[in-house]
Parts: sequence; C-alpha cells; structure tokens
Amino acid sequence: MLSFLPAPVIGVLNSILLGINTLFWCILLYIPALLKLAVPNKGFRVFCTRVIIAIAEAWVACNVGWMKLTHGTKWDVKGAEHLKRESWYLVLSNHQSWVDILAMQRVFNRRAPFLKFFLKQQLIWVPVIGLAWWGLDFPFMKRYTREYLIKHPEKRGEDLKATRIACEKFRYTPVSVMNFVEGTRFTQAKHDKQKSPYTHLLTPKAGGVAFVLDAMGDSIQTLVDVTIAYPGGAPTFWDFICGRVKEIKVEIHTVEIPEHLKGRDYSTDAEHRKNVKDWLADQWRAKDERLERMLG
Repeated sequence: MLSFLPAPVIGVLNSILLGINTLFWCILLYIPALLKLAVPNKGFRVFCTRVIIAIAEAWVACNVGWMKLTHGTKWDVKGAEHLKRESWYLVLSNHQSWVDILAMQRVFNRRAPFLKFFLKQQLIWVPVIGLAWWGLDFPFMKRYTREYLIKHPEKRGEDLKATRIACEKFRYTPVSVMNFVEGTRFTQAKHDKQKSPYTHLLTPKAGGVAFVLDAMGDSIQTLVDVTIAYPGGAPTFWDFICGRVKEIKVEIHTVEIPEHLKGRDYSTDAEHRKNVKDWLADQWRAKDERLERMLG
C-alpha cells in the first residue's frame, strides 16, 4: 500500500498508471475490433466481441490494481453476490461524480456482463478510447433538442431507431445496459432548479429506459438498481485519483421488470409513458430512502 504518500504524488502516479493501462489495453483491443469490422460473419463477430470484452475486463482489473496499491478507501458493497455473468441487465444508478463509473466498473467487473453506456455521438472522436468504445459496441446516440424537432419533425423517432439498432448487437452476448436516468450529475443547485421531489436525487427521465425496454424487452428481464453514496461528500475525479476518498458505499438491488413495460412505443402511447414514469418514480423513492440511510 502506498497510501502514505502525499495526495498530489499519488494523483500523479495514478494518472500515469491509468494512462499506460488504457493505452496498452486499447491498442490490444483494436486488433479484434478491426477484425470484427473486416469479416462480415455473425458467429465470428460474436467471438470477436467476447474477446474485446475480455480485454476490457482486464483493463478494469488493472485499474482496480492501482486503486488497491495507492488508496486507503473503505469499500462497503452490498448485493453484488446476486449478479450473474450470463445475464442481460438494465442497470440504473444515481449520479453524483465521474467517480461513479470507476466505482461501478470495480464492483461489476467479472461479476456481471460488461457495463455499456449510451454515449453522445461526438465521443467517438475521443483519442484512443473513442475507438475502443466503438469496438465494445457502446451505443453512440445523436440527441435532438425539442426546438430542433419542432423545426425538423421528420427527425422524430430517430433516437428510438438508433436505440433499436444499437440494442440489436446486444442480443448475442450478455450485457449490462447502463443508464444514468437523472441525465446529469447531482448538485444542490440543479436539485433546487428542478424542484425535485427527492432529497438526494434529481428527477429521473424515463425515455431512455423505455426505449431500451421497447428494443430489448424480450431479452432483459432484470433491473439492477445501483445506489452509490459518498459519506464524505461527492468527490471530484482528481480527489479520487489522489486517494482522498475515505469511504464509498454501494448497494445493489435486483428487481424483476414488469412485463407490461416491455415492447410498447413510449413516444406514441400515453398510457405506457405514464406506466414507465410511475414505475421509475417508485424505484427512485426507494433509492432516496436508501441514500438517506447510507449517508446517515
């Protein structure tokens, strides 16, 4: 353990280790990713996808290695024993910091299918890791504002089509489809502006969840509800890299997804929209109570 070192030294050391680790595994990952692109055979592409996921899991395992080497963080994780690797999951979590992603990767790695996020289309151009995300079949989405759709009504429904195309790739390999349904990281200012009915959460947005259930309702049977708490306050990424986070609590609850929420069109079915929003609100009320306990 190197946690006795000054925090800035730990931060620089971990930044170097993270950079080297990412560069090494991403370059290795490009080989099966390019082969998958070049050979139009479904079975071969599924095989390449599994190889790519194994490489990504090795990247996460190495990240966990430098965390253990340099951090004195206390991890309190409950419910991870219920996860299964050969399953299809919808994963929802509260969102307070970019550290959430590293925390979830650490907890989920090799216990559940690899986490895949919906990303903004522009992120495919991020150096090194953008191509890795593409190889891992992360869905790249082009979101349209309400104002744009008013001017261009022909674009309505394009986001659902893109979700269906992305989710089609998930049918052949177990996956954990991740969604931060609050849409942004929690701050008190955002909470007050929204007039959120929750104490520790922003109001969830149901559209992304509904689109996944429409596209993959026959494959995804289980919601994995993740609650992340930082008793010392939500850290910045630099705080985490420097080992300044004293404690992280994670609780995982698995919930069966009701059948009536699957395979219906969220954009045109008003009753379905209400059902999805009500179901998600129930999950969020329970999560808010859970956070109150975890932070208490």
